[in-house]
Amino acid sequence: MAHGFMRFFGGQNVAVYSAGIETHGLNPRAVSTMDAAGIDISDHTSNHVDEYAAIAFDHIITVCDHAQENCPYIPSENAQRWHKNFSDPSKLISEDENEISAAFAATRDEIKAYCKNFVKTYLLG
Repeated sequence: MAHGFMRFFGGQNVAVYSAGIETHGLNPRAVSTMDAAGIDISDHTSNHVDEYAAIAFDHIITVCDHAQENCPYIPSENAQRWHKNFSDPSKLISEDENEISAAFAATRDEIKAYCKNFVKTYLLG
C-alpha cells in the first residue's frame, strides 16, 4: 500500500522500490482496498530486500516494527532512514468480513496520510 501511495503522490519525480524481509505475494484484500481508493497495485510484486542491495537509496522507510528489527543492513551510505509502524490488517483474527475490510481501510488511510506528508515534506518540498 505504501508503494502505491508513494508512487501516486510522488509521480514521475520519485522512484519507489518496495521489499520485505519475506516474500508472500500480494494480499488480495490489500489490492482491493487500494483499488477502492483509486490506486491499482495489482501489478506490484513481492520482492525481498536483498534484491535491492546495490541501489543507492536517498530514503529507506520501514513500515512495521518487525521489519525495522529484522531488516538486513542496506548499504546506502547517504540514505536517511525512517520508521513508521502501521498495523497489519492481515494479522487480524476475525471471520467478520466487515471487520476485516474496515481494518484494511483504516490501515490504508493511515498509510495514505503518512505517504502524502512524507512526499510533500521530504521529496518534493
